[in-house]
Amino acid sequence: MSEQYDVVVVGSGAGGLATAVAAAHRGARVLVAEKSGTCGGATAWSGGWMWAPRHRFARAAGVHEDIEAPLTYLRHRLGDRFDEARVRTYLDTAPEMVDFFHERTALQFVPGPQVADIHGGTPGAATGHRQVAPQPVRLGALGDGVARLLRRQMYETSFLGMGIMAGPDLQAFLHATRSPTAFRHCAVRVARHLRDLLLHRRGQSLVNGTALVGRLLRSALDAGVEIRVDTAAVALETDEAGRVVGVALQGPEGRAVVAARQGVVLATGGFGHDVARRREVFPRTPTGREHRSLPPEGAGSGDGLRLAEAVGGRLDRSQASPVAYCPVSEVRYPGGRTGVFPHILDRGKPGVIGVLANGARFVNEADGYHDYVLGMIESVPEGEEVCSWLVADARYMRYYPLGMAKPFPVPTWPYLRSGYLRRGRTLADLAVSCGIDPQGLERTVAVFNEHARRGHDPEFGRGGTPFNRGSGDADNPYPNPSLAPLEKGPFYAVKVLPGSFGTFAGLVTDAAARVLAADDTPIPGLHAVGVDQSSVLGGHYPSGGINLGPAMTFGYLVGTALGRQCAGSSR
Repeated sequence: MSEQYDVVVVGSGAGGLATAVAAAHRGARVLVAEKSGTCGGATAWSGGWMWAPRHRFARAAGVHEDIEAPLTYLRHRLGDRFDEARVRTYLDTAPEMVDFFHERTALQFVPGPQVADIHGGTPGAATGHRQVAPQPVRLGALGDGVARLLRRQMYETSFLGMGIMAGPDLQAFLHATRSPTAFRHCAVRVARHLRDLLLHRRGQSLVNGTALVGRLLRSALDAGVEIRVDTAAVALETDEAGRVVGVALQGPEGRAVVAARQGVVLATGGFGHDVARRREVFPRTPTGREHRSLPPEGAGSGDGLRLAEAVGGRLDRSQASPVAYCPVSEVRYPGGRTGVFPHILDRGKPGVIGVLANGARFVNEADGYHDYVLGMIESVPEGEEVCSWLVADARYMRYYPLGMAKPFPVPTWPYLRSGYLRRGRTLADLAVSCGIDPQGLERTVAVFNEHARRGHDPEFGRGGTPFNRGSGDADNPYPNPSLAPLEKGPFYAVKVLPGSFGTFAGLVTDAAARVLAADDTPIPGLHAVGVDQSSVLGGHYPSGGINLGPAMTFGYLVGTALGRQCAGSSR
């Protein structure tokens, strides 16, 4: 083998970089091989939030949870998919992970004291203090090495390419036309962003996923991790005993086989862009192309699964859902390019509902994005296209975004012209434009409006949990932050399709994230983290941050263990 490393990590998202940083801090010589030309994968385009119950910031705020509280919540939400060993390892290690990165690396966190668990009526659910996110940072503060490696902000979830962070930053943008203080905040941020584009030709204020990856990259470089981009892993190397001892890489200088003395860690981002495997594993995708995956094209192509399967690993097909769903809309740009917009923010705001082609609602729109798509899949009759429409009135459009269409004073005509956004003088006009049953839509809106004015949703219970109300607007003039009637024309709609942030069905692993063979014994020298690892939460989505939380936690766990092995062998 041409080069010797202690640990080789394949992929540079949250799980891969967390592994690399933790191993390097223990003295391991680490190589990260990234297939794309930039680092971060799906993580760079994410919200950056991590579910890490009992973290240091919660304790500092006086919230001292026993581990039984999140365990109780997960037992109820996961049901027969509750894996005691893996879940306990996650919950035991997550606070330690937060402490390590916050104290010893460039990754600094901020808490989410008001981010509630999604299913507030479930025993053990929290109203906040279980999430952390990366602290915003200026790109220049991270150094030129990071700027060259970091993937740019996802355009569809930005404003003119500028990321907006959940919390006070986002609330300021939503209230810019209603509050002088919010307007000033937004004006300063936009002016600074435009200046950055002029001087640097890219945004410099990193928030959300770009801040997470940027800070992890700085931490990795500081710890001596070697990072190679445009370098794909094409095969795992094993010895006579079946131990994984290296990786064959294909990079700009050709093919090379590098040794991994302590082990190889797969963190390639799952298989969201593998159309053939989507067709095989995902429901309601007869060709595999009915599904829109949000991660960048270079991420989630299924490389990690194929590498592991070649040496005896296997895909876990027991998950409640094989995929972490998100409702999306398809955006058409001039020149024929298309983008995908994730509907995270808009569904819970007052004055919007989701309906099927028959005009009927089918789900609590303000619950989690995963739940919204599951509702679509379960409600649309077999043989029909799985889709829905988010329908809003003119008042809603003044204050809130509807997909890519931003609130007043940002013009909506580009989206109306492209057909992305539909508009009708009346509900019936809108329904005809969208292919929705007009009478069905009018009946649905009439019933919804009657109850929304009083702050109730007897059909689906929208607005009944802290998560629902937190997704709404505290300044809503109606009694419930998540509910308002749709009564002021014209009316608008956006077509919503099944999409995903990543996959839940990954490689079968144990509580140490070791990849297991068909006989459930670990394949020596092979680990999987991130969504290459089968979901520790059994294919359920109980709270925001349950992709990145386990990715960071098991990455830290594996990196620490491999680093300790390296230190022990050197002695």
